[in-house]
Order: sequence, then structure tokens, then C-alpha cells
Amino acid sequence: MSRFIIYPIILLLFVGNIAFASPNYQEISLANRYELRQSLTSEPLPFSSFESATKAVEWISYQSRNLRNKIPNESLRREWLRMVHYESTRFNLDPDLVLALIEVESGFNRFAISGVGASGLMQVMPFWKDLIGDARDSLFDVRTNLRYGCIILKHYLEVEGQDVARGLARYNGSLGQDTYPNMVLAVWRSKYRFPGGSL
Repeated sequence: MSRFIIYPIILLLFVGNIAFASPNYQEISLANRYELRQSLTSEPLPFSSFESATKAVEWISYQSRNLRNKIPNESLRREWLRMVHYESTRFNLDPDLVLALIEVESGFNRFAISGVGASGLMQVMPFWKDLIGDARDSLFDVRTNLRYGCIILKHYLEVEGQDVARGLARYNGSLGQDTYPNMVLAVWRSKYRFPGGSL
């Protein structure tokens, strides 16, 4: 059976419970909404978000090998990795962790939609467009989805005092349960954790 056939079932198991957690999402103050909204400004992608050209080559080559089966086109794969690295580091997130979250959430399917409407690579709920963005934003656009997802993850990590497991659970709408954060962290440790990386 194809992974794309069983994927919606798996996604509903781990993301489906987000519908029961909506009160958590309404705890965002107007000041925080404004700050999050400001983060969505869409300036051009810089030449590089890496410390050096050597670091860029090492990280992109390492993660590109991990994603060969998910994104067969090499130039597209490297472009997506540059965007993941930029959006993650822009919000002080570990890009390796973000890659693990994307694998668990969508399997790197930019058009993925969960049973409760979470959309795109990082499975962003559409109501976030009203809270911090614009109704015209496309959550299927790779960079837009990455930016929303990274802003939201950063917000929840701050709410949880940088407790990664609790921040991930909040992101998934499953605070108080450890299945989802354990799953993301397991994928991070076994596959995407770059040697010498953070976390």
C-alpha cells in the first residue's frame, strides 16, 4: 500500500485532535498577535542564512541525502532546504527539528490537508491567517507555510519556556500528551539531527 494512501489516516491520528484544543489558540493577546503579524513581512530571501559557505555546503548536502526519496528533484530539494534553514534560523529554531516536524506533519507533501483542515508542509490551521496574516495567503506556498509554521512553533516554545516537548505538543494541539512530541523528536534524533547541531 502506498504511503500516500495511508498518510491521511496517520495524520488524523496525530493532528486530528487539534480540533479539541482550539481554546489554547485563543489565548494570544492582541500585542502578541501584532508581533507575530509583523514577523510575516515578506522581504526577499537573503543570499545565505548560514555562518559560512562551508557550513551551507555541509548542512545542505547532509539533509539533501535524507530527503532524496521525499523530494527527488535535487535543485528543488536544495531550494526547499535553503528556505527551511532561513525561516528556522530567522526565528531561532533548530532547522533539523523543523525538518523532523515537517516529516511527521506532512511527509513533505506541500499540498497535504488534514481532516480538520490543517494545510501544507507544516500543517498550519487556516485560522492563523485571520490571527496573524492575510486571508489571501496561500498555505500551500512553501515559503509562506514555512514562515507561518516557524512563527507558530516559536510562539509556543516561548509560551512553554523553551520546553521543546511541550512546545511541540502545543503546536499539534495535544498538550498533555507525549505521543506527538516523542514522534517528532525520534525522527529528529534518528534522521535529521545534523552532527554538531543544536537542541
